[in-house]
Amino acid sequence: MRRSLYAEMLKLGKRPAVHTTIGVWLVLSLFFGYVFPYFTYRGSSAAAAEERAAAIAGVLDALPASLATTPIAGLPVFAGALAILFGALATGSEYGWRTMKIVLSQGPPRTSVIAGKLAALVLLLASILVLSFATAAVASAIVEGATELPTAWPSAGAVLAGLGSGLLIAAMWCSAGVLLAHLLRGTAMPIGLGLVWALAVENLLRTGASIPVLGTLQRYTPGSAAGSLVAALDATPQSAGGTPGVSTNLPGLTAAAVLLVYLAVFVIATVLVVRRRDVN
Repeated sequence: MRRSLYAEMLKLGKRPAVHTTIGVWLVLSLFFGYVFPYFTYRGSSAAAAEERAAAIAGVLDALPASLATTPIAGLPVFAGALAILFGALATGSEYGWRTMKIVLSQGPPRTSVIAGKLAALVLLLASILVLSFATAAVASAIVEGATELPTAWPSAGAVLAGLGSGLLIAAMWCSAGVLLAHLLRGTAMPIGLGLVWALAVENLLRTGASIPVLGTLQRYTPGSAAGSLVAALDATPQSAGGTPGVSTNLPGLTAAAVLLVYLAVFVIATVLVVRRRDVN
């Protein structure tokens, strides 16, 4: 596994698509988490009372007190879609390059190869989240100084809880991309299906939440569980003007358990597919 991990890290580090996706992740996180709320707040001085209150609520999420949740608020939907992209690119490309057969024929067990890929992706996601939290800390300090709204920084435990929750959500989405890439042996279709689910199907299920069956199903979808975990860390839910996808459908511990089940199912299914299928 160690050699597979090293090879995967080397491959991911040299891929321009990975660099581009990381850049998009960080830019979107900063823009929607800090830049957009700040300028909305600045431009609302002459707005109606309701709009002004919404702008103030938005900029409060851009202050240091919300550092534990704002960098991961996009993971239930937008950043989650990017995590699917990472998983599909890291594994599906092997089929397009026709290197999967070569790798598996060199001797390492298939389980070790998959374990190395998954471990490399977890390290990549952890690095992105750490970088995201670091840039968010700088941005929140700038917003605090520009708005002159004093606030307290969160505790180290709260930040670590946010980081761990974000890694769980990102790993769940990424493992879904890995599974789709192995099932479909490519990148285009897995990425397309993953984006359709994360950005379209999840939203459609939310609109049908008033229907009993759909309402129950919607609470336990990957995106809903991810949004509930973020909300459990005191992030503002979408219903109160927060980030799309953040909800209070499930308690925090239940949401974390649901995400762990999804992660385990995706990983086990991936291992079974790779071990049992012919690579030709």
